[in-house]
Amino acid sequence: MIQLAVFVLLLFSYALVSRRLEQTILTAPIVFTLAGMFMFPALPTLLEAGFNANVFLRLAEIGLVLLLFTDASRTDFKLLRSIGNLPIRLLSTGMLLTIFLGTVAARLVFPELSLWEAAILAAILAPTDAGLGQVIVNSERVPTRIRQALNVEAGLNDGLSVPLLLFFMALAEAKIEGGAESLARFIGEQLGLGLVVGLGIGLIGGWLLGWARRRDWVSEPFRQIGVVALPLLCLVISEMIGASMFIAAFAAGLTVQVGFKDVGEDSVEFTEEWGQLFNLAVFFLFGVLIMRDWPQFTMTILLYAVLSLTVVRMVPVAIALMGTRLSPASVVFMGWFGPRGLASIVLGLVYLEEGMYLPGENTTRLAVIATVALSIFAHGFSAMPGINLYARKIATLGPDAPEHQEAAA
Repeated sequence: MIQLAVFVLLLFSYALVSRRLEQTILTAPIVFTLAGMFMFPALPTLLEAGFNANVFLRLAEIGLVLLLFTDASRTDFKLLRSIGNLPIRLLSTGMLLTIFLGTVAARLVFPELSLWEAAILAAILAPTDAGLGQVIVNSERVPTRIRQALNVEAGLNDGLSVPLLLFFMALAEAKIEGGAESLARFIGEQLGLGLVVGLGIGLIGGWLLGWARRRDWVSEPFRQIGVVALPLLCLVISEMIGASMFIAAFAAGLTVQVGFKDVGEDSVEFTEEWGQLFNLAVFFLFGVLIMRDWPQFTMTILLYAVLSLTVVRMVPVAIALMGTRLSPASVVFMGWFGPRGLASIVLGLVYLEEGMYLPGENTTRLAVIATVALSIFAHGFSAMPGINLYARKIATLGPDAPEHQEAAA
């Protein structure tokens, strides 16, 4: 219970000074990760094998399921059209190239990894974290089109990374078992069933919520609780039948809008106020894991972490943004601010939980931990200085520059 008491006390203390800290480089993920790192010597019970497989994984799964559902349910297709094709470029060309380049880099840096193991590592580290980039998204000094594009990218690329990760895992498993039967079974159970569960819960749940609201049967507090119950239902049913809870949650978030148009308004409050509890708890426990594995971080592991946050991310973004007439400052800014966080932590845990026992499993685990840890601090500390520098750069651009063209109403 000591770890729970420490976390709750830290949560209360952070709440007291949260507005002050928002104006500094100390983001919430940095504070809670540091707290976990400092508490490592005092929490020996966290090193027990059962903890990593159960408590941390379940907590992180709930956090990502809620995040995927709410991100999908808040997807505003009118907004996507109003800010042009920037998010589409980042989510298609940019993301695919990121996984490709991440795979190539993993094969070069870690020659012991097979092709599919390298692809698994690249897929785990492909999604960006909207929470870590919240300072950028909320800053009015960053042009609207730029921050909205980064926000939409972070909101959707985690959901798009899941099927790719599962596909690569299925290919790796099929290679080990020496046949395509396991590949077909894995894809059918994880992707197919997950999609069916998500579509069913999203369409039926959304219709029922919309129907009850039109008849004024639902009170305001329970309308929000009803929305939150849908992703949790995706988690429970998927766990029971062996489907992917992440595919289900993302699909449910997209389809719930069909029957309940105002779902985004109800899910935002939970995500920002209550869902944050799960995320901060994950970062707190992640800090403990960083200290536990610190002695195993080799120069090769750190090299890949640096490459993942720079070349692997920034080159694909630069290619994806070709032809948009954005200034070099904007391209560099959008390329750098693609932090890795909760989604990568959870996808890494999902991979380890499958128990595939691939030869490079430990290398993948260490590379993910090192990359996310470096991202938490590098992107957190550089956010405010980066905004200031970027604002000065774009202030010198002409009035017809794409950066100054606000999103259409």
